[in-house]
Amino acid sequence: MIDVHAHLTDPSFKDLPEVLRRARAAGVKKIIMSITDPAEFVRAREVLSMDPGYLYLTAGFDPTVLLEEKYNQFKELLRLGDIVGIGEVGLDHFYVRDHSQRVLQEAFFRSSIRLAIERDLPLVVHSRSAGHDALEVLYSEGAERVLMHAFDGKSGDALSATKRGFFFSIPTSVVHSEQKQKLARLLPLGSLMLETDSPVLTPVRGERNEPANLILGARKIAEIKHVKVEEVVRVTVANAERFFRL
Repeated sequence: MIDVHAHLTDPSFKDLPEVLRRARAAGVKKIIMSITDPAEFVRAREVLSMDPGYLYLTAGFDPTVLLEEKYNQFKELLRLGDIVGIGEVGLDHFYVRDHSQRVLQEAFFRSSIRLAIERDLPLVVHSRSAGHDALEVLYSEGAERVLMHAFDGKSGDALSATKRGFFFSIPTSVVHSEQKQKLARLLPLGSLMLETDSPVLTPVRGERNEPANLILGARKIAEIKHVKVEEVVRVTVANAERFFRL
């Protein structure tokens, strides 16, 4: 399996060597880390050096941080960093309610999309409570190589996006989330990847999430789609390797 979205620079991962050992033992063959703040990059490099060829990195920008200076630091990071994608970036209408702030948030998102297209890098998108709006922005900018991470929007919007070639990563919270189960049921397996979003979106409420839990998400998707878990693993791994060019 490939965990396409995990925040391993999170302070909760003080036992990272053990976390990585458990991930390997659970059948996770690669992990793509995500950072959302340029200040995380130094730690991300330290983590990457712990297991080269097993860990990869996407660099993004927290859509709730609406500071031009921070965004410029993020753009500079893209020139320095050895990354396999841009993200997570996007819209967050759950935390950002003010109209003027949403306008600025969208401007940062559009700039990030253009950067991804210019650099021929895949885009990992955050769209909390803004699924439809985020997709409309992506369409208007001509984005094609897109992974919608932990999408919480309408399944119908998601299905339309898969017809444009967009991918959706299903988090391990699919074990108990009816919305994620509906998404997994409706979308074709050929448009899905697996993620944990560690340390959050845990399959076991109240516990820290980690990449080893990816198998729980794979099993639930297999149950929902009435296929063998091996088929879920095979297809999602192929999708991730092709999308991120691993």
